[in-house]
Amino acid sequence: MRPILVIVGPTAVGKTDLSIAIAQRLDGEIISADSMQIYKGLDIGTAKPTLGERQGIPHHMLDIVDPSQEFSVAEYQAMVEEILADLDVRDKVPILTGGTGLYIRAVLEGFLLGAEGKNEALRAHLHYIAETQGNTALHMRLQAVDAKTAARLHPNDRRRVIRALEVYETSGIPLSEHLSLQKERGPRHASVKFGLVRDRKRLYQRIDLRVDTMLAQGLLEEVKQLLQQGLDHDSTAMQALGYKELVGYLRGQYDLEEATRLLKRDTRRYAKRQMTWFRRDETIMWLDLDMLTQDEAVAKIVTNYEEVIRGIRN
Repeated sequence: MRPILVIVGPTAVGKTDLSIAIAQRLDGEIISADSMQIYKGLDIGTAKPTLGERQGIPHHMLDIVDPSQEFSVAEYQAMVEEILADLDVRDKVPILTGGTGLYIRAVLEGFLLGAEGKNEALRAHLHYIAETQGNTALHMRLQAVDAKTAARLHPNDRRRVIRALEVYETSGIPLSEHLSLQKERGPRHASVKFGLVRDRKRLYQRIDLRVDTMLAQGLLEEVKQLLQQGLDHDSTAMQALGYKELVGYLRGQYDLEEATRLLKRDTRRYAKRQMTWFRRDETIMWLDLDMLTQDEAVAKIVTNYEEVIRGIRN
């Protein structure tokens, strides 16, 4: 199997256009690593590329599940494994691109916790504890069985706290230990990784422009339609950037101007968290898109990837 070409970077940096141009040059297909683009109907707010924008390049892992459904990292990893096998048979270059670092790690390193780790009854019980006793009580419960994971999770990050408790209760092994074993096992797939960056001020300008464009394209109407279809405002899908802020506006918590301000602020903060995650990976080669034209960036990535392929074949 060819090494996976990985292209990462913060939201709005320019991953989509660059990845499509690279796919055209390398006869590749794109696998989305975006935890919200998997949902059907979440199009404008997730910056999901339209059919026209894809320019005929096949895109995988878009519109996979209904927004009312839960979708785990393990399920993502398993589906991508099937896609990679198919691309290998057809001799296509796999291009994994997106901003969800955990998805990318799951593909490259594997994911030890499969769907068997789920326990709906236990999850409902833990939600009940959080509702009746508070998030702090739930977090303290995690601290008692997995202090390492509890230390990195905020008490209000209820979804991840519950998942960590679910892992422990169903397997008898703390999540931190699972992750440690996963790290020791080493990479599952060979990869060549590139990270895209821009000057912070320039990136924030692009984020602000993207938000304004999304609103002009009908993001508010998209959110309304999802709610009218019965999607719960507390669902995972509606916690996506652009959706949760507009839900607050629709519920009368603030006006549209404030919703827009919050969306821009939250997106900038998200971009900063993404960079913090990716900067930990010393194998990523970084390209400053403010210093390169798109053609120059494409040429650098394609040349490097082809050199790696030649090295493997020799």
